[in-house]
Amino acid sequence: MAGVRPPPLRSLDDFLLSSARFAVPDMRNLDRWNNRIINNLLYYQSNYFVCALVLLFMVGYFKPLQLFVGATVVTLLFLGFVWAAENQAPIRRFRRNHPSISVLAILLASNLFMSVLGGVAVFLFGIAFPILMVLVHASVRLRSLKNKLENKLESIGLKRTPMGLLLEALGQEQEAGS
Repeated sequence: MAGVRPPPLRSLDDFLLSSARFAVPDMRNLDRWNNRIINNLLYYQSNYFVCALVLLFMVGYFKPLQLFVGATVVTLLFLGFVWAAENQAPIRRFRRNHPSISVLAILLASNLFMSVLGGVAVFLFGIAFPILMVLVHASVRLRSLKNKLENKLESIGLKRTPMGLLLEALGQEQEAGS
């Protein structure tokens, strides 16, 4: 974790308002869509973190215990998956070859445990909804030439940020910054 640093918060104008451009991704070119998501996740990670925290605090205000239980379950499942992927070769290969299915498996396992614990609604609105909003924004946000150039200059540094480490843990490091 040494050398990990948070990236700067991008302006609201660049992130969401007048200078931001959005377009539906080309569903036929999954590599390009994946590249757009990863680059946006890296570039806007501080903005995404702030938005997710605001949504989490809103849900936590109304359902604090259920949110805590839900966050604990999801975190433990995610850490268990990362540990297993690092220590078990078949799981590591599966994670590398099928990253989307790996993330879906973590979310489905979390949902199963949460339904047993009775916190499905809190999980959906407190944890999954911010993730969904981040992924939707990262999917439809087009980058300006200025942002692309900044990202190229920062690409090595962005990989040593919290989002860069998370993408690496999910097996997406090879696309980051390209």
